[in-house]
Amino acid sequence: MNFEHLIQINDPLNPLVDTLTRDQLWEGLVLRAEQPQLFVLGLDSCNILSRDGDVLERELHYGQAVVRDRVTLTPGSNVRYDILPTAEYVGGSLTMTIEQPDELQLFLRFTYSTTLPDNANPSPDERQTQEIVKSAYRESDIDTVRLIRQFAHGRKGENPLH
Repeated sequence: MNFEHLIQINDPLNPLVDTLTRDQLWEGLVLRAEQPQLFVLGLDSCNILSRDGDVLERELHYGQAVVRDRVTLTPGSNVRYDILPTAEYVGGSLTMTIEQPDELQLFLRFTYSTTLPDNANPSPDERQTQEIVKSAYRESDIDTVRLIRQFAHGRKGENPLH
C-alpha cells in the first residue's frame, strides 16, 4: 500500500499558527530520528546500533517487540525510514520531505510505502484496513509536527532542538 499526504507547516494567512524556519523543521526531523521515543507512543527505547555519515541503523523496542530500521538523512531536505518486515510487522518505508515553494510557505510531505496489499478493487475488509492504517499514519504525522513546534518554541520543558 502506498500513501502520501502533505501537512502545511507555515500558513501566511493564519497568524495564529506558530511559524517554523526550515532549519527548525529540519532539526525536529533529526530529533525524531535520533530520539523517536519523544514522538512515538508505545516506544520504550531506541538503540542506535550504528551511524555511518547520514545513515543510522536503529533497534526500536516496543515492550517485548523489537523492530529494526535504517534511517537515511538528506540534510535540510528529507528523512527516509526503511523498516524490514518481520513475521509480526509490516515492512516498508516512510519519507518525510521538506517542501518550500516560497519564503513564506513551508510544508512537510509524508510518503509511505508498505507491504500491505494495494489492490485496485479491495474487499470491504481490505479497504477498511487501509483506511485505518492511513488514518493512523495521518494522526501520527500531525502529532509529529505538533511536537516539533512545541520543541522549537520551548513549550515541552527543556528544548532538545538547541
